[in-house]
Amino acid sequence: MSADLTKLAKLLQELDDQMVACMKCGMCQAVCPVFSETMKESDVTRGKIALLERLAAELINDAEGVQEALNRCLLCGSCGANCPSGVQISDIFIKARSIVNEYMGLSPVKKAILRGMVGNPKLFNMLLDFGSKFQNLMTSKASETQATRKAPLLEPFIGNRHFNPVAKKSLHAKYGTIDTPAGKSGLRVLFFPGCVADKMYTNMGEACLKVFKHHGVGVWMPATQACCGIPALSAGDRTAYDKMVKYNAEIFAEGKYDYIVAPCGSCISTIMKYWPKYGKEYPADVQAKIEKIAAKAMDINEFLVDVLGVKPQGDAPKGGKKVTFHDSCHLKKGLGVAEQPRDLIRMNNNYELVEMNEADRCCGCGGTFTLYHYDLSKQIGGRKRNNIVDTGAQVVSTGCPACMMQMNDMLSQNYDNVEVKHSIELYAETL
Repeated sequence: MSADLTKLAKLLQELDDQMVACMKCGMCQAVCPVFSETMKESDVTRGKIALLERLAAELINDAEGVQEALNRCLLCGSCGANCPSGVQISDIFIKARSIVNEYMGLSPVKKAILRGMVGNPKLFNMLLDFGSKFQNLMTSKASETQATRKAPLLEPFIGNRHFNPVAKKSLHAKYGTIDTPAGKSGLRVLFFPGCVADKMYTNMGEACLKVFKHHGVGVWMPATQACCGIPALSAGDRTAYDKMVKYNAEIFAEGKYDYIVAPCGSCISTIMKYWPKYGKEYPADVQAKIEKIAAKAMDINEFLVDVLGVKPQGDAPKGGKKVTFHDSCHLKKGLGVAEQPRDLIRMNNNYELVEMNEADRCCGCGGTFTLYHYDLSKQIGGRKRNNIVDTGAQVVSTGCPACMMQMNDMLSQNYDNVEVKHSIELYAETL
């Protein structure tokens, strides 16, 4: 018990040290997507930091209230990107969630999902591969264009949500381990499709493989790789997160490759930034592996444009379809990748790229945020949907599978004539 209290006290002190730079200026109000919908001070960064400054007392008085306040955050990074003091706000909230979990304990449901399923890649793959065969028994078709489904019987639990089904055959089930040598590019990548591309948007994963083959890029895709860990880290479950990171690090350290490439800004941001940041507590040999791995991590749009030199020549095409682009939070605000996916889209002469209003405003997904606060997620997503529709585009593209899920849901419920595609899919169509 004393060891637990000592650990908790250490975490609280670290949190205090991180918060001292916040001037309570309120600049975060202007960019927070949650605050713009609720107008509650407790939903904006400044309000949450005021709560965290007396976290120890608040945990004793109302631990569940503290947890709810912290969970009403998308971790989109908008506040941090616009903070004049450079406060690392996402890091503060992640640590705070971890402290609350240390104090309260993880709920049985989260423990079963994060530690029992997602943290166990073999079981996770087996359950979803098995479940894909029976998923239509409790669901019905919602939209042809977005290929979404709905589950009226489960509405009391998941709301009136339109969702994309699990793929009939996942990437890992179809290909197993891929291990090809470098071709004309002279480069070899570790392909990290991420959970969603592997198990749901397999067309996007296939598009990545097609692009690598076309450019003569060797691919190593270990069939045994696990989740990057961001769902567990965001939920404040360091036990599950640490398990996934160490598991992946052991596998990735065995291979020979020039880059780790993923079609998901969240995955790459986690590997590049969070793995080494939170890995400082690991044994020295694990830290060394993680540092080398993180240094090679790169988003696929960035890899194609900045490393392979794939760029449009001449004027932008005026094709038969209009496409607009949504900047996912982790991709633009976290990694600074914005022009590269647009360059890839401009490579396709069948499309004309038109910019939407507030292209880099959060879509409202936020990973597990949409699961626990669906009504609020829909309010934020509705603003994104309206900005998409106002462009008159037939296709909306992005560089994040989670954002694709959110936009598919929002569009499927109101506008059944806009397709959602990853930027790599649009580029792959040209090959």
